Amino acid sequence: MTDHSNQQRRGLIFALLTALLWGFLAIALKVSVAVLDPITVSWFRFSIASVLILVFIQVKKPGEFAALKKFPWLALVAAAGLCLNYVGYISGIQLTSPNNAQIIIQSAPLVLGVIGIVFFKEQISRRQLTGIVIAAAGFYFFYLTQLDNTHEAERSVYNSGSLYVLLAALCWVIYAVCQKILVRTYPVRIINSILFIFSTVALAPLVDYQSIFQMSIGMWFLMLFLGLNTLLAYSFLGEAFKYADANKVGIIITLNPLITIFVMTALSYLEVSWIASDELSAMGFVSALAVIGGAILAVKSK
Repeated sequence: MTDHSNQQRRGLIFALLTALLWGFLAIALKVSVAVLDPITVSWFRFSIASVLILVFIQVKKPGEFAALKKFPWLALVAAAGLCLNYVGYISGIQLTSPNNAQIIIQSAPLVLGVIGIVFFKEQISRRQLTGIVIAAAGFYFFYLTQLDNTHEAERSVYNSGSLYVLLAALCWVIYAVCQKILVRTYPVRIINSILFIFSTVALAPLVDYQSIFQMSIGMWFLMLFLGLNTLLAYSFLGEAFKYADANKVGIIITLNPLITIFVMTALSYLEVSWIASDELSAMGFVSALAVIGGAILAVKSK
């Protein structure tokens, strides 16, 4: 196996780990917004991730700080995109559901795949292109199915939530394109530290600090999980962009809704009280599988 093939495989493994973490993320976020507002939750995630990544670099890789002698100003654009992505995504989850948000947010890697082909001149086979088309069609029919299954009085709320998630997806594309460029020159951890610290500072004036001091022990553990999820997922994602083509990374992470759908279906069956039931209709399942199946086809080698 060639070095290029090894790098591609390593990058896709990191992308799969990111998908796994994001599969549980939407559910945790839905639980968190029952207690805290979206901006406070997002600030908490960035704050915890900032502290952890700075401690790790200082202890394990202190030499990486030397890369900041030439500050990567493009990282501020990436940070703004990521910050808006977090706030938009959790706002969409608050208004709709984890399953809905997870499918709609997949418009981001689809757009990223196209950008990888157009701007980064990455090669794509006919089979991969077919996969992108199938995934896009599945996304469209999923939206229509969910809209039909929503009560007429709640459709405006559903559309608002979906729009938040769609805008979050576009902001994520801005982040991802910048990240793909930055990892060519700077260590992934240094880039992520800039992203997390910038977002922490940017959101700080809008945080509801009083609600933080009123949180239960369970909520503190949930916030810690969200912070760790943020750190690990974006560390893995940065490594994925470093070793694999952007279009392949972007498509493979569309697998994460499968985890969310499975867990939410199980929770609905168990009739738990701490999260609203979110079962998909038969057509919703088919459309979601089209998105995921298209993603698998898109990353499958020749």
